[in-house]
Amino acid sequence: MSNLSHAELLQLKRWNTPTIYNGWEQITNCNIAADAFNLEPTTDFMPQMGPMVGYAVTMVIEPSNPVHKETYDPRAYREYVANFSGPKIVVVQDLNKPNFVGSTWGEVNSNTHHALGCVGTITDGCIRDLDEMTNAGFKALASRLCVGHAHWCPVRWNCEVEVFGRKIQPGQLIHADKHGFLAIPNEDEKELLSASWFMDQNECETVIPAARNATGLSPEELLNQLDKGAKQFGDNTRQQFSKDGE
Repeated sequence: MSNLSHAELLQLKRWNTPTIYNGWEQITNCNIAADAFNLEPTTDFMPQMGPMVGYAVTMVIEPSNPVHKETYDPRAYREYVANFSGPKIVVVQDLNKPNFVGSTWGEVNSNTHHALGCVGTITDGCIRDLDEMTNAGFKALASRLCVGHAHWCPVRWNCEVEVFGRKIQPGQLIHADKHGFLAIPNEDEKELLSASWFMDQNECETVIPAARNATGLSPEELLNQLDKGAKQFGDNTRQQFSKDGE
């Protein structure tokens, strides 16, 4: 499933999600104004934990409906998660949206999934036990907090889900932080690290120093310096990717 080693995933985790987007847009054939990222607002409830990177394991829930518990097999669900290659991010679609009544995530489920190799969750539903989830080292992007779990159980899993306006497939690489998330198309995964590294270096060597080293310059000198930095940035990007960059 994965084109990336554990070391490569750790390197991706060192950057924020916008930096990963800057690399991704250079290598993809997708629509960079419409594809891969969340289209609706998300809230990162543990921004102090930094970015998370992992492969999607997916689940659909409907906490308002007690009938699902009659057929739910907890062991079968946990076997699915356990047998999936990690690190993993649990992506949960709540069918009760926007009328939330219960949470998948709290102290018990976050610790259980952490033990199964999951680093966090993206859910368009709710979370609770925020301090306990943080203590478990389990990051969450969600819609809001709530107090209860109602009739929570997975309705189905290992299926396509849609959260925050974005459809996600099981096994898709995800990078997420306080800005939102990026669900990487499989065909873009292999070149993502090198492209992100290049674009970060390109910024740091051209447009950023042009803007930061402005002390003592006249307005005309500053504008010329900014133009030079932008031109060099664009030239470097076109040489590497045959694209203009951001």
